[in-house]
Amino acid sequence: MRVALLAAGAAGMVCGSCLRDNRLAATLREQGRDVSLIPLYTPIRTDEIDASAPTVYFGGINVFLQQKAGLFRALPRFFDRLLDADWLLRRLRGPGRIDPRTLGELTVSVLRGEHGLQRKEVERLADALARGRFDVVNLPNLMFTGVAAHLRRRLGVPVVCTLSGEDIFLDNLPEPYRAHCFELIRRAAEDIDVYVALTDYYARHAAGHFGLPRERIETVRMGVRVGDFAAAAPQPAPFTIGYLARICPDKGLEHLVEAFVRLRSAGRACRLRVAGWMSASDAGYLARVRGRLDRAGLASEADFLGEVTRAQKLDLLRSLHVLCVPTVYPEAKGLYVLEALAAGVPVVLPDHGSFRELVSDTGGGLLFPPGDAGAAAAALARVHDEPALRGVLAVRGRAAVHQQHTDEAMARSMWALYERVGQSRESS
Repeated sequence: MRVALLAAGAAGMVCGSCLRDNRLAATLREQGRDVSLIPLYTPIRTDEIDASAPTVYFGGINVFLQQKAGLFRALPRFFDRLLDADWLLRRLRGPGRIDPRTLGELTVSVLRGEHGLQRKEVERLADALARGRFDVVNLPNLMFTGVAAHLRRRLGVPVVCTLSGEDIFLDNLPEPYRAHCFELIRRAAEDIDVYVALTDYYARHAAGHFGLPRERIETVRMGVRVGDFAAAAPQPAPFTIGYLARICPDKGLEHLVEAFVRLRSAGRACRLRVAGWMSASDAGYLARVRGRLDRAGLASEADFLGEVTRAQKLDLLRSLHVLCVPTVYPEAKGLYVLEALAAGVPVVLPDHGSFRELVSDTGGGLLFPPGDAGAAAAALARVHDEPALRGVLAVRGRAAVHQQHTDEAMARSMWALYERVGQSRESS
């Protein structure tokens, strides 16, 4: 059986979905499975060896220009290839200050599939998948389900769709684009054989939020390459709190900084280490966050590492006593939680989204009411003040991830799903 796993590149950003998809594809191949990781929009960015194919489909520049002007919908493929050049697509940056109206129009058009303004891109993708003689096609997210009907007719194969936290983007589209997108997503459901959620939380949430058929949503849990995450040795003082996520308001860095200031004001010796990718449009946000530390006289007590390589990430985790990413929104995935726990680092997280599930399943952390910096500080204070508790959380969390959230287990579960979908289509 041959599987086409489509991955939506996030321009210059290393995102959790790309990390998960890349690791899934690499591990499936290690297990002897025939899978192609095919990038869409831009090349993917990952902190491991890139397992994706070299050709990008639905190239971000072409998709945008075809949305804006009819000329680009009629250009011969030669010109499209120039705009799909790897070096050019890699120069694109991640989320920034793009007109929400433009994003709304573009998202609706892509969701219209062969009937949208990017029909040329739909046909090109279908041609490539037909040449590859794939038996299953896995779409990367709900925003791409508009191509499912065309792919099913053209290829005659089942179509799977990963659920990756699309509500964060779609809910921020202005009306009437948001409502139109939701309607198109619901219509496309008849052409999706199975949806794959990465947590039970998001399976339930997506079913209700988008009106998807709950009986066709399955959970395949995230997994990490646990062998890369050596157990963290007991760290010397000071107590070090880590943050490992995108630098932006949605991830709640300012709430962590406020909790940190409160811990220091209460006399606890601790340090803050922050790492993550940041778009140019969020530079002002980071300046405000650092300004809070300056006003509290704590600027020298926080390290801002920026985007880190995999080796630097592993070093960061080994330096921590606890990880805290107090997201404002309910997180659909939270891969960084599993990475911290795999390294034996307890987590302190808001009690919403996938965090509740991950902490419950692993026993590796504490939860606090979302948006409450005082409660976050209190939970962090417990981990600081009770070394025995910290040790128990670390041991339990690490053991659970090494038993239940490995990349091998994720790959086996995902391949079993592909086989069930393929067999179901053959017998129908």
